[in-house]
Amino acid sequence: MTLYIPYPEWIHPQIFPGVPVLGLIRWYGLMYVFAFATAFFIMKRLLKEGALDSSGYTATEDDLFGFFATGIVFLLIGARVFSTLVYDTSGLYWKKPWLIFWPFDSQGRFTGLAGMSYHGGFIGGLIGMLFWCIRHKRPPLRWIDAMTIAIPLGYTFGRLGNFLNGELYGRVTAVPWGMVFPGAPQFSASLDWVQDIAAQAGMQIPASGLVNLPRHPSQLYEALFEGVVLWLLLWFTRKKSQFAGFSSALYTVGYGAARFVIEYFREPDADIGYRITATADAPVYLNVSLLNISTGQVLCLFMIAGGLLLMLGAYLHHARAKPQTPRGRGTKKHPVRR
Repeated sequence: MTLYIPYPEWIHPQIFPGVPVLGLIRWYGLMYVFAFATAFFIMKRLLKEGALDSSGYTATEDDLFGFFATGIVFLLIGARVFSTLVYDTSGLYWKKPWLIFWPFDSQGRFTGLAGMSYHGGFIGGLIGMLFWCIRHKRPPLRWIDAMTIAIPLGYTFGRLGNFLNGELYGRVTAVPWGMVFPGAPQFSASLDWVQDIAAQAGMQIPASGLVNLPRHPSQLYEALFEGVVLWLLLWFTRKKSQFAGFSSALYTVGYGAARFVIEYFREPDADIGYRITATADAPVYLNVSLLNISTGQVLCLFMIAGGLLLMLGAYLHHARAKPQTPRGRGTKKHPVRR
């Protein structure tokens, strides 16, 4: 009995494979368009609810567009810079930084800007939003709260784009929903652990040669938990937050926690491996210890810590700014006459 899912043969990175010109259009790029459009639609809803208004000022759609566009531009810059300078181990972009935004390979073929880092986009987007708010004298926490409520549902499309690209797949597994990704590294069928995984998954493999084992569809895990579930949490708590900055802090902690856990199912980059290891020569394609920590997990720990500090700081700021009832001016208590 087969206990795994083959990657659909009809899915290709290109939307129109083999078609001149149209073959350059990729699912991943289209998913970015869907992501930004979804986030902007949610922010327009928040604008109508008055979430961006402040004392004596009513936000307009022009304000919203300027804020959103600035945040997205800085997000893309941060995501690309972080991906090339932190995750690329070849050193090419440190030696030739002009290639960071060069969308062609050494032979002049168009490749697009392949490689984006979420954490770099998080930092870049935050800088962009702060820049816009300071320049236009708008309350940063209130505006950033709105953006963080809008981001997760749009982020879902980004991870779906990774799935359609057949990239960022998870570690080897024998769970029934494990999927065989065509571009994943293969393993020798003569290895005992490979035969064990294949047997558990009901996979028929040759006695020798290479075999492509099922893997966790970690892109879909991220789309669900870092996208849909986190968005629902933020959406239904948006009107219950008692102070500006609550949604931003909740998003930062929530994303960091969800991504930290899912990283145990997602395969780290082979050329980077783990930042913290508990076992020598730990393979990246198997989860042999929860103490083997990837780069993404280290960054998520910083996110969780930062989100908790933001939550505390925003609450204390709100408490100090909250008007206090002058002492002695409360409800006057009359003596009881007997």
